[in-house]
Amino acid sequence: MTAFERVALAALPTPLEPMDRLAEWLGGPRLLVKRDDQTGLALGGNKARKLEYLCAEALAGGCDVLVTGGGRQSNHARMTAAAANRLGLDCHLVIDGFEPVTMTGNLLLDKVLGATLHFTRTVSSYYELEAIIEETGARLAAEGRRPFTIPVGGATLEGAVAYVHAADEFLGQLGDERVDWVVVADGSGGTHAGLLAGLGSRAAVIGIDVGTRPDLETFIARLAAEASATTVRSESPGEVIVDHDRIGDGYARISKTGLEAIHETARLEGIVLDPVYTGKAMAGLFGWVREGRIAPSDTAVFWHTGGAVALFAKDYAEVLSADDATPDALARRRARLRVSRWSKLRLRGSSWLRQRRSRSR
Repeated sequence: MTAFERVALAALPTPLEPMDRLAEWLGGPRLLVKRDDQTGLALGGNKARKLEYLCAEALAGGCDVLVTGGGRQSNHARMTAAAANRLGLDCHLVIDGFEPVTMTGNLLLDKVLGATLHFTRTVSSYYELEAIIEETGARLAAEGRRPFTIPVGGATLEGAVAYVHAADEFLGQLGDERVDWVVVADGSGGTHAGLLAGLGSRAAVIGIDVGTRPDLETFIARLAAEASATTVRSESPGEVIVDHDRIGDGYARISKTGLEAIHETARLEGIVLDPVYTGKAMAGLFGWVREGRIAPSDTAVFWHTGGAVALFAKDYAEVLSADDATPDALARRRARLRVSRWSKLRLRGSSWLRQRRSRSR
């Protein structure tokens, strides 16, 4: 088995569907959606394609445990745990931040899937988290295990090659139809790189930065070139286009434009997006249409990478279930909650102090 063979994990091909009502609402271009949210592995997402190639390499190397990580609502972490179970491997996940009292969203599924969770107990930068993943793998190796470490998001050459083949699948579904733009969420950048290598001149790829990787353009250009050479493409990858204007207050922080995208896409097309990745990516598509950068006569494809599980994370569910579902409203509610908790603590402290004084008399 070579590094670029695959083990079947995803339900492929994924559908390519029109979004006519959303296009009419925007008053803009013809819109299609590539449904990589329907890959099937542990509720689906784009990581299933990458894991087919990464896990093939892991099995070829005789590994007995997969090691990777991400944020608390990492879709990659959840799907890696599921892939490990499918293949009879253990899974260790490095999760950035502190362990919550109650697991919700992707973290809950990580727990249900039986992964061993390692919380960093700090807020790590992208490359600090990657280093901790490597350290975790090294520690397991020292204990006699045979770990296979996977970078954040599965953003490797193998992962990009998976999306070169995904581009071929997509072009086969299109036939002779023209597509001008493909819009995708940019987290770790591997999906964007693979699509860029696979599509060549057939469509421009717009990556919407969600605030994860600090060196997206450089990384995508390098990885796309490697994937193109590895798969012997007839064309060089196209221009790297990354939109950094839709991040909002930061990675995993819900944004006003992302909320609009989540609501309108759900209510007009019955398609569910998430606050961390696809909500911001669809907000980017909305912005490019409204700003005239995607013309009314164009055809644009939204590449849905999944992630709806994050909607059930406590913080996001709190926003989305409110009548005034906005980030500002959430901030106000949190401020009131902090005041309420502080008041309760002061009352408890006063009560404890009175009891101490009473006993000392």
